[in-house]
Amino acid sequence: MIVMDSGVFAQLAGLFLAAFGAATILPFQSEVVFVGLQLAGTVSLTWLIVVASIGNTLGAVVNYVMGRGIERFRHRRWFPATDTQMARAQGWYARWGVWTLLLSWAPLGDAFTVIAGVMRTPIWLFVLLVTLAKTGRYVVLAWITAQATG
Repeated sequence: MIVMDSGVFAQLAGLFLAAFGAATILPFQSEVVFVGLQLAGTVSLTWLIVVASIGNTLGAVVNYVMGRGIERFRHRRWFPATDTQMARAQGWYARWGVWTLLLSWAPLGDAFTVIAGVMRTPIWLFVLLVTLAKTGRYVVLAWITAQATG
């Protein structure tokens, strides 16, 4: 059983919320919170990476679900693609575009996560690629912070 004092819990909860919000279409930034907590040294780096990665990945899942929801408007007159065009785009995306999810950590990466929902990327593949990308970003950020301050 892991025992955590309320101060550490509050810090991790704040990081989770910042990471979650940053992965959605909301204008949040989690890097400042992450680096601030890393520099404060009150929470283990492993916990910071795990909590930030989970929050950021779950935020991306929200975008994915929104993209899947857009699909229900597919037969509306104003929808920009026909069934044939959507089928062709989904085929291309399944083969090549799914790898854009490895850039989901980058600026405009939120758009890739919404598109993945529209294109009906299998959820297991979506979560795998987004988790790798988002965790990798926090690992690199932690390393850069450690190098800059060490």
